[in-house]
Amino acid sequence: MAALYHLIVGSGYSGRRLLERCVSGQCIGFSRTPGTLGRTSIRELDLDRDQPIDLALPENYSLLYTVPPQGSAKDERLARLLPALQPLPQRIVLVSTTGVYGDWAGEAVDESCEPRPGSKRSLMRIVAERQLVEWADANRVSWVILRVPGIYGPGRLGLDRLAAGEPSIREEEANPGNRIHVDDLVSCYLAALDPARPGGIYNVGDGDHRSSTWFAEETARQANLPPPPQISREEARQSFSAMRYSFLNESRRIATERMHTELGVTPRFANAETGIAASLAAERTASQG
Repeated sequence: MAALYHLIVGSGYSGRRLLERCVSGQCIGFSRTPGTLGRTSIRELDLDRDQPIDLALPENYSLLYTVPPQGSAKDERLARLLPALQPLPQRIVLVSTTGVYGDWAGEAVDESCEPRPGSKRSLMRIVAERQLVEWADANRVSWVILRVPGIYGPGRLGLDRLAAGEPSIREEEANPGNRIHVDDLVSCYLAALDPARPGGIYNVGDGDHRSSTWFAEETARQANLPPPPQISREEARQSFSAMRYSFLNESRRIATERMHTELGVTPRFANAETGIAASLAAERTASQG
């Protein structure tokens, strides 16, 4: 059989990180902005244009889809892409969010738990998940849905917010945290793209449930910045943006046993302290040229 190509639709932060790790010539990125990333090509693809799509796909490929949904009754972007997947992929992987579970009052949540999204943003993720599964099952295409928490890594530590003195919710009022380092997420991507791995829904995360307040303070400590001031949850509700507060208001602990046992991924940065340190070191290296 011909070599398996990896196609990445949506070459944003994590997609580009995957392209950097891919074997040269066996990965193809798609983005609104075409170009190159090292020796890897990124082709132009704008899913907001209502026009036929011709992707010139290889014969043997798996596809990772990281584009956020757009629409209300259905994900219009996904609806434009799926008919263009000819020949069909060996596997399609949809990147969703753990936000689909909604608020579980701090309880552990695994893949068997019923989603109960508390925002339109999370509801649209469920719509996209169901849309993908319906298409894949109808076309007998193997599928994986990755439910992803907050992503951090080089350039994604919130250093600007810390330097500006933005506050955090008091530790005693903060909820459990759920996050993953971008490099561990890329490992999940690569495993999920392998048609030999079991399909289905996977929660992914580092298993380190210390709060976002702890994360901000630890990042500030390692970056030699002042710790963020702490405010009450009620003060945060009044002063934070609606989107930021919605992320902090829901409480759950994402269980990731299936990621370990079936997807076969053990996070390198299971301790977020080491992930923060590695991210800061990578930023320093990048700034030095």
